[in-house]
Amino acid sequence: MPAPIKMSELANKKCVACDGNIPPFDTTEIHKYLKKVDGWDVKSNKDKNFYLIKEFVFKNFKESQNFVNKIGDVAEKENHHPDIFFGWGYCKVKIFTHAIQGLVESDFILAAKIDKILSMIEVSNTSK
Repeated sequence: MPAPIKMSELANKKCVACDGNIPPFDTTEIHKYLKKVDGWDVKSNKDKNFYLIKEFVFKNFKESQNFVNKIGDVAEKENHHPDIFFGWGYCKVKIFTHAIQGLVESDFILAAKIDKILSMIEVSNTSK
């Protein structure tokens, strides 16, 4: 049995574009991957489609905006784009694969990359 993948290993992987021809992860697979990212929650929408979500807290608007811009850079590089909500002192990130309206490995890769951004920037923050 292969060793479990850690967050840092996920963050080093590349997101793979989804053409919509694969099924989303089931709850067993979601929980397996959820253990590999820090502080992300899994929620479902009214259609019972799962997504990842995490809120980050910052000291001010500028820190939130800086974080959002860095997420945008990674999202463009990976060609995987989260929904981002932000304002003074906060940023909420929602991740799912739009083509299948669910979660796959690339969603967890992006979550790990976002956590890596946070660990690299010099701000005082916490996640809710």
